[in-house]
Amino acid sequence: MHLDTFLFSALLLLIATSVAVALFKYLGLGSVLGLLVAGMIVGPYSPGPYVTEHVEDVRHFTELGVVLLLFIIGLEMRPRRLWAMRREVFGLGLLQILLTGLVIALYFRLYQSSWALSLLIGLTFALSSTAFVIQILQERGEIASRHGMTAFSILLMQDLAIVPLLAAVPILSDTGRLSAEIPVWQQLMIEVGMIAMVVILGRYVLPFVLNQLAKQGNREGFFLVVMLAVFLAAWVMDQAGLSMALGAFVMGMLLSGSSYRLQIQAFIEPYKGLLMSLFFVAVGMSIDFASIAQDALMFVQHIFVIVAIKMLVLLLLALVFGFSKQVAVRVSFFLAQGGEFGFVLIGSAKALQVIDDGTFVMAVGVISVSMLITPLLVRASDRLAKQFDRSEHETDHLQYPADHGEESQRVIIGGYGRVGHTVAVLLHTSGVPIVVFDTRPDRVAQGKKDDLPVYYGDISDPDLLDAANAGNASLVVLTINNGPTALKTVSHIRNAYPHVPVISRARDLEACGHLVKAGASHAYPEALESSLRLGAIALQMIDVPKDNVDLLLQGVRQDNYTLVVSEEDAQRKG
Repeated sequence: MHLDTFLFSALLLLIATSVAVALFKYLGLGSVLGLLVAGMIVGPYSPGPYVTEHVEDVRHFTELGVVLLLFIIGLEMRPRRLWAMRREVFGLGLLQILLTGLVIALYFRLYQSSWALSLLIGLTFALSSTAFVIQILQERGEIASRHGMTAFSILLMQDLAIVPLLAAVPILSDTGRLSAEIPVWQQLMIEVGMIAMVVILGRYVLPFVLNQLAKQGNREGFFLVVMLAVFLAAWVMDQAGLSMALGAFVMGMLLSGSSYRLQIQAFIEPYKGLLMSLFFVAVGMSIDFASIAQDALMFVQHIFVIVAIKMLVLLLLALVFGFSKQVAVRVSFFLAQGGEFGFVLIGSAKALQVIDDGTFVMAVGVISVSMLITPLLVRASDRLAKQFDRSEHETDHLQYPADHGEESQRVIIGGYGRVGHTVAVLLHTSGVPIVVFDTRPDRVAQGKKDDLPVYYGDISDPDLLDAANAGNASLVVLTINNGPTALKTVSHIRNAYPHVPVISRARDLEACGHLVKAGASHAYPEALESSLRLGAIALQMIDVPKDNVDLLLQGVRQDNYTLVVSEEDAQRKG
């Protein structure tokens, strides 16, 4: 591609996505719908200029965003939490796939010549979009809600089911057949070996390498090694015939208990967001308006019937499993669309000549358009859920084991040196939830020995603060002995989270002034505070009443330490 063509395509894409996302966010419809519409505008099936004709290649590349998305979800999903979800994953999730696939197959039997083909199409449309649903839940802050965790459990089962579904495509076809070159037991051993390789890499090798890089302060190497591990796990699982996204999820879950978890999430999040945005654009580019127009009524009928079947089956199953009406309605509306793995299944069927071109185009169109209407279905679920008993709080959290230090309204501490350790111990002893960050692995290790939630991370990194959910913190305490880093952190917190108070340690009064000017609620000069404490003890030891000493110290602090500042310090301050 020539440079001018590439630049024009990039400019066209940026203009379309920027305008569409801004407009749809303003209308309250979410950024996902905006990205889909932008993809439709710049796609090869639009009447105007388009970015590229190779939509399928673009979609395959942007599926790396789904890989990174599942990796980040894995970082937040401890094994014990996953085990607590086993009823929803293996019970509700499995029944949803089987029953939905069967009912949709019965519908398509009216239009297809064989049961095998109808069943394949039914199972394909039974899958939902992990990328769409998780992205919308994250945007709405509902990933940890009852309906959010239930939806995720079903999506996780669907990701697991892609393996046998892909293996079933040759069985269901008349032209294809299972390869007999490798016995089934050998295939199973290969898959077990690949999974074991990922577990060893994520449990032992990767933490050791990251620890060495952290000691060297090698941020670039740290990030590249993490990316390598994620994509290596995805590739290994893909070679074993499993889902790439599943490999990334397993790798993330293996690192969920690591002290580097939040810093890893901070590094990955921007790239995940970019690739996921391009993925949604690529889905929008896949919608072939000309093919849809050839039989528009039948196409609309297929979408209506498939969405209705998925919603009805999942609604009934959720009620049978004991979920409230609000949760059941929300989950059924959230998962009513087709999924990105449907593209994979239908593509495999076309490659084996199981389906013709017309069926392939119809299936891709139905999946894409059903994704397009998902944000509208989510808004409809909000209104419908409100009609039920308001005593059922749809955002109540499931009773899964909580991770220590992840409660809302906690205190975030930057630095686990001498001062940070003291502050952390005092707060923890008082029962205050805390999370501590430090850039030195030895201090992080010491924090773990002290049984405190100390993580590796740069407190001045905005992405790290987002990963730590700083917006819900009740207080941020900066104990780092680095003036520029503290100043940078205070400035970002004041701009991004103006409601969160910040108190900071400082070397002297001049540094205190800079921090307060940047937005710190309080800043305390370490040297002067130590001197005041020493003076207070001296006064008490010569029998000066404690109340008088306390009033004196209070007055000194309120008067900006004017009483105890030397003439030289005062001149420098002035």
